[in-house]
Amino acid sequence: MFSKPVRTPGATAPCAPGSSFLDTLFDLDPPLQFDRDGLRDRLRALAAKGVYIGGSSWKYEGWLDQIYSRSRYLTRGRFSKKLFEESCLSEYATVFPAVCGDFAFYQFPSEAFWTKLFRQTPDTFRWGFKVPEEITVPCWPVHPRYGALAGLDNPTFLDSRLFEQAFLKVIEPWRQQVGVLIFEFGTFRHKSFESVEAFAARLDAFLDLLPTGWRYAVEIRNAEFLEPAYFDCLRAHNVAHVYNAWTRMPEITDQLALPGSRTSDAIVARALLRRGRPYEDAVRMFSPYDRVQDVNETVRGALRELVDIALVDGQPAFVFVNNRLEGNSPATIVSIVD
Repeated sequence: MFSKPVRTPGATAPCAPGSSFLDTLFDLDPPLQFDRDGLRDRLRALAAKGVYIGGSSWKYEGWLDQIYSRSRYLTRGRFSKKLFEESCLSEYATVFPAVCGDFAFYQFPSEAFWTKLFRQTPDTFRWGFKVPEEITVPCWPVHPRYGALAGLDNPTFLDSRLFEQAFLKVIEPWRQQVGVLIFEFGTFRHKSFESVEAFAARLDAFLDLLPTGWRYAVEIRNAEFLEPAYFDCLRAHNVAHVYNAWTRMPEITDQLALPGSRTSDAIVARALLRRGRPYEDAVRMFSPYDRVQDVNETVRGALRELVDIALVDGQPAFVFVNNRLEGNSPATIVSIVD
């Protein structure tokens, strides 16, 4: 269904008669090996059944001539990175029914930002957003990005009022397009929480204060916290556990096999990294993310299983695939839905 072999990915198409190399490179859309329309149709059919599959972010030049038409992003006959980054979301949304907005983890975006963002996607599109780290980080990491805050306790950790006022109220006009809000908790050190019970108690108090009417999910990076106390806390609030493929987490299949891991009326999954592979290594190996370079059949199979469960049980599902899992998330998604 998805194979239309025309040319090798990443190769430059031959010049058409009467055209120059620059014409071919900048002015023409080379023939696609990637069956974009076939992928679009399959994803739309799944979305109609409540299963939304997409990438983690969308601004990847490596997807040109695959998901993106190069000719749409020309300025004076040259590819414009600025134009591409400002407007490629609209084209992304013609193929994919959903995306995870990882950018929200690093800031509380302004109303103007949100307005511009949501205008680029149709009402049927569904967003997953990572909640800003000001809510989910108990202690600021020791990293140059945090400046003078590095190593200090975060006074707004699990601050429900800040979350409601600075995040939920701002995106309220577009609530229909928000599929799931993800609280991603990085790896906790012992000084933050001595046990899963301590974390679950703090999380329970926070979730109890959240406004209803939104779909929430929690992603953790402490494998030892995948225990009944954690799952029971989420289930009490109808909050999904995020089945995540990440360097120091059990495989998704192993998480799914844990008793009680399905904690809500929705399935949420994020396929981020091969188990055991650091983020920096994946970036170095796979950039610019124009092709699959390391097939991960274990994660592919787990994602197929989650999709099948959602379809059989009639549950909504949100599955987000990162380029850094295999090298090119659109091709990984093809392998899941084909």
